[in-house]
Amino acid sequence: MGGLSFSDRAARSVWRIFPKRALSGAIGWGGSRNLPGALRGAMLSRFARIYGIDPSEAEKPIAEYSGFDEFFTRRLRPGARPVDMTAGRIVSTSDGTVVESGRAEAGKLIQAKGVLFSLEELVGDADAAKRLEGGAFFITYLSPKDYHRVHSPVAGRVVGWRHIPGVLFPVNARSVNREPRLFVGNERFVTFIEGEAGFTVVVMVAAVGVGHVTAAYDDEVATHRSGFERASQRRYDDPRPIGRGDELGIFHLGSTTIVVFEPGRVTLDALAPGAPIKMGVGIGGFAPSNGSRGA
Repeated sequence: MGGLSFSDRAARSVWRIFPKRALSGAIGWGGSRNLPGALRGAMLSRFARIYGIDPSEAEKPIAEYSGFDEFFTRRLRPGARPVDMTAGRIVSTSDGTVVESGRAEAGKLIQAKGVLFSLEELVGDADAAKRLEGGAFFITYLSPKDYHRVHSPVAGRVVGWRHIPGVLFPVNARSVNREPRLFVGNERFVTFIEGEAGFTVVVMVAAVGVGHVTAAYDDEVATHRSGFERASQRRYDDPRPIGRGDELGIFHLGSTTIVVFEPGRVTLDALAPGAPIKMGVGIGGFAPSNGSRGA
């Protein structure tokens, strides 16, 4: 990355040697502590003001949240994120900012600034990567102000998941520019779906400050627990049904989602990098299937 400024080169050097996992653990631990009842409303309201969070969208009053993590991972009130249920549409998995969209040509995706990375490295599964080669993809960055639950872009069945431990670099725009392999180096949790748009994967990319990731469809998944220090995976004998717009997982603080679709099935709308996006809005369409395969 020879075009980096001096400040970016210095920041890259600092982040590469900084104990990112220890910092993330400390932030996660602090975020999970209960706040004093008398101060809770004021502290969380200040937190919301600093980051531009709209508390009126939350499912309950701000003073009823026990601490920062519970508020950060809040559900929204009914109707706050209507899901596009038009036949043949796919929807955004999360709130955030569009990073990139396109097609996974020759087994590679564009991260940003023209930097390529491998599908196989991203999802940690050679067979899945082969099925996705040439398919449409889109990448969304979640900032601290965004709603941090991730939802399914399609209806179908969750057939399995894979957890890939890694480093925890920040994932904001400057960090993506500094670290060409950020999305395949950071910790990732991958959900595999067979459904109305064929084979789809949703990748939750962790970052510094992400205490952990949990899965809505599997209570055993919590990436900070013992057993998740090493790469792990599960394939369901009885796949879990999922609806379009149903919850898949939660970032306990912020990060990035990457969705990749089976080739020849999905056509994305124009998704301009840098544009804001909300969970549930239609972002493209899919062709009818003649049947789906197992993952």
